[in-house]
Amino acid sequence: MDISDEDKVFYLDALRTYLCNYSSITLSSFELVKDLVKFQQISKNDILLNEGDVAKNIYFLGSGVVRAYSSDQEGHTYNKNIFLAGKMVGSMVSALLQKPSSFTLQALDESILLSLNFTKFKQFILEKDDLKNYYIAYLEKEWVMDKEQREVSLVMESASVRYEKFMEENPGIDRKISLHHIASHLGITPTQLIRIRKDLK
Repeated sequence: MDISDEDKVFYLDALRTYLCNYSSITLSSFELVKDLVKFQQISKNDILLNEGDVAKNIYFLGSGVVRAYSSDQEGHTYNKNIFLAGKMVGSMVSALLQKPSSFTLQALDESILLSLNFTKFKQFILEKDDLKNYYIAYLEKEWVMDKEQREVSLVMESASVRYEKFMEENPGIDRKISLHHIASHLGITPTQLIRIRKDLK
């Protein structure tokens, strides 16, 4: 099913709000970003980026759920992150260094994404101070502060506390994706997660 013009306007407004939450973006700068946007609709289980491929794009998730996961030699998978609507999705390290991604991006639900060519987007960031300010604020929050908090949580907090926090930050996510994926994201087994959910009830 095609994305309607009305929905495209809605998702572009959501993208602008997202960018401005980090730093104010002028209308002229956003027009540059908007011109880069390509809408992409993917089905549940579709792969957005394969582990080992070089990332050319980053994405704003308009709707749906996407996971980033890595696989070991035995074929076991570990969810590095789970993204819900209203977040940026992509392999930033791969896009920045133009090296193979260390994880796979897969849709866990039907999803609509706004794709941005990273090289062109980065050029606008270098040229426009407001986009540069956004980029700095984004990296500081997502890749320094939030990353550090996640690492501390994994070591210092119990699985029950991590689960409660995850559900508070992502209400209703257990109705969108399987408990297996939530358990993998929290670094516990599905059996442990079932026990935690039972205890909390």
